[in-house]
Amino acid sequence: MDNHSSNFIRDIIIKDLESGKHKEVVTRFPPEPNGYLHIGHAKSIFLNFGLGDEFNGRTNLRFDDTNPLKEDVEYVNSIKEDVKWLGYEWDGLFFASDYFEEMYNRAVLLIKKGLAYVDDLSADEIRALRGTLTEPGQESPYRNRSAEENLDLFVRMRNGEFGNGEKVLRAKIDMKSPNINLRDPVIYRISHTTHHNTGDKWCIYPMYAFAHPIEDAIEGVTHSICTVEFEDQRPLYNWVVEQCEMESTPQQIEFGRLNITNTVMSKRKLKQLVDEGYVDGWDDPRMPTISGMRRKGFTPESIRNFVGETGVSKGSGAVDEQMLEHFVREDLKLKAPRTMGILKPLKVVITNYPEGQVEWLDAEINPEVPEMGMREIPFSREIYIEQDDFMENPPSKYFRLFPGNEVRLKHAYFIKCEEAIKDAEGNVIELRCTYDPETKSGTGFTGRKVKGTIHWVEASQAVPAEFRLYEPLIMDASLEESTDEEKTFLDHVNPKSLEVLNGFVEPNMKEVQPQDKFQFFRHGYFNADPKHTSKDKIVFNRIVSLKSSFKV
Repeated sequence: MDNHSSNFIRDIIIKDLESGKHKEVVTRFPPEPNGYLHIGHAKSIFLNFGLGDEFNGRTNLRFDDTNPLKEDVEYVNSIKEDVKWLGYEWDGLFFASDYFEEMYNRAVLLIKKGLAYVDDLSADEIRALRGTLTEPGQESPYRNRSAEENLDLFVRMRNGEFGNGEKVLRAKIDMKSPNINLRDPVIYRISHTTHHNTGDKWCIYPMYAFAHPIEDAIEGVTHSICTVEFEDQRPLYNWVVEQCEMESTPQQIEFGRLNITNTVMSKRKLKQLVDEGYVDGWDDPRMPTISGMRRKGFTPESIRNFVGETGVSKGSGAVDEQMLEHFVREDLKLKAPRTMGILKPLKVVITNYPEGQVEWLDAEINPEVPEMGMREIPFSREIYIEQDDFMENPPSKYFRLFPGNEVRLKHAYFIKCEEAIKDAEGNVIELRCTYDPETKSGTGFTGRKVKGTIHWVEASQAVPAEFRLYEPLIMDASLEESTDEEKTFLDHVNPKSLEVLNGFVEPNMKEVQPQDKFQFFRHGYFNADPKHTSKDKIVFNRIVSLKSSFKV
């Protein structure tokens, strides 16, 4: 792991190694390929791969592809890309579907042992007989079929003789168990669906709770790390490993999942946002997916540092989204070049500056990293400033431009506003200003002081750019706990989550490449959008603003 801070899972592994229970640590990251990975998965990736690396063990990437109705090779490829981008390499690449024959044989073993039976009840009927937390379940009328009859029916299920939902295979455990997961859970169902990996070879598919422990055991996983919602399924996990007579015995360990304020961590809900057009894809910068965060401009280092700082515990409290933003600021402040961009342009004509003259001013690329060197900025009679940096009738303590006031242009001169030009509707469309040539930055001018410094871009060589500013897509941190989740979820989509502005950047930005990152003076950190930035157009996504009140 990036930092070897103590946690209860790490302590378990150390104890197991010291006692000789295991000679090698084997972990796995086992996503279902039914959507793109999100920031919550990054914690599991960090934990599994980090522990494997720390103890010189192995970590597998395994796709739990047991439900062909929801899975797709697109998701498989995106998951591989995300894991690599985060900085991890898997030791083995596996699919649950690689083991379908083995799983089938283990199910046959259970049938022969009298520990599994074919049930003709519908899903609703099975649910009705399952019981509640306070009432025991009732046995299916098909529970006491003979092993011979069950085996015959299961073979016929595999051969495609029955339709979807006509029959299931259930484990025969205990309908009176206080743990509902042990009340004869379904372990195989019929689904005449083409599988992305096995095609039409199978029409019966194992349920996750049956498949997962078998996969872990086959791969020799020592520590099967999962989120705390699987804690109640641990007895079933252990039952499957024991009764299927697996040679290896993995240990399931649960930790608290990562929740972030104003962030939805449900692949089903995220898919709904994509399918219904609330966003422009899984990699929309407003999405908490790894691909969306990459497109927005987050760095893998910032994500790893963030999930590492959240720690490992059984609890699943929500982390403030400002904590995530803090880590990307900390990472980029020493990496991102500084530059100036105008998001809402207002033209300024400096009337006493010589017409046709252009001078080049020097500025540090990143003052915190002097070795990055210097950049040159053109300056001339016409520049653009931000509309927000001028007010005709300002309030008190407004230190930017207004009629008669003087400010410093960043890296340049003092200018004084002499006149505001308006259009027919009374909107200010241009400012007439004068400059003081004695006040050039870097010359040691010690005369009068000004209280405001504003940024600007020289007009004749300015490069047009589009700026995309983001706010949280979901504006309620408690949505994950909602009871009326479909209605509440969509009702809380923020209609103002994206603002698109058209402005200008410095001429040295002409050759900007997708995923190049910059700090724009006063505006924040921005990333060149990899989907829309080309030689003919530049689009910047704002990653984060410059300041945060969050303290680690």
